[in-house]
Amino acid sequence: MLYGLHAVREALRAEARPLQRLLVIRMDKQFGDLVHMARARHIPIHVQPLASFDRLVPGGNHQGVIAYAAAKEYASEEAILAKAAQKQEAPLLVILDGVEDPHNLGAVLRTAEGAGAHGVFIPERRAAGLTSVVAKASAGAIDHIPVARVINTSRLLETLKEAGVWIYGVEPTATKLITEVDLTGPVGLVFGGEGKGIRPGVLQHCDERIRIPMKGQVQSLNVSASAAVTLFEAVRQRNLSSATGSKS
Repeated sequence: MLYGLHAVREALRAEARPLQRLLVIRMDKQFGDLVHMARARHIPIHVQPLASFDRLVPGGNHQGVIAYAAAKEYASEEAILAKAAQKQEAPLLVILDGVEDPHNLGAVLRTAEGAGAHGVFIPERRAAGLTSVVAKASAGAIDHIPVARVINTSRLLETLKEAGVWIYGVEPTATKLITEVDLTGPVGLVFGGEGKGIRPGVLQHCDERIRIPMKGQVQSLNVSASAAVTLFEAVRQRNLSSATGSKS
């Protein structure tokens, strides 16, 4: 977390480290250059009251501006698809729609890296970013799996579909089970945020909806658990397909 006009201004100018979001107390002339630079770099800007700044930086000279630096550089969509192509593997992608708990995001990154996913996509707004808390929760996975931050998730899904990726929305009301679909090809798995699940506007851009078979009274799992179950079903299928292919 960076604070103070000079520190934040220099961080924006240098572009040496990725910034997640900018908090300002006002949008007037005093903060105009900061706001302009942040917008040019697609960094979300939030206006907050003085009490919020005093709480975040107790005793510090914040001067009404705070910037959150990411724990690592974000990747691009093209780089993630290129990674799959370089490994000569069908893309296995994770798309998170509004996961706000940094511990959940870290757990998903850990699972995705362990499952051999080629990348994770997260929204730019109203979602957890790559903070130090996420890095710790990922148990080091954050350093090994590319994460892209996107402005519009629905547009991302359409772009991925144009690239030949089949998009599955994982949600509890679907009729088809994760074990009933082919996860061996180019696949993007969409998981919703805590409580709300996948937003309707995003869900309508999915090619198909699938669900995890549940036997108890609880109808859904935590997002990190859902990602783990679904991703390792994909691993199972891909391992089986590879073994079958090597025998034929």
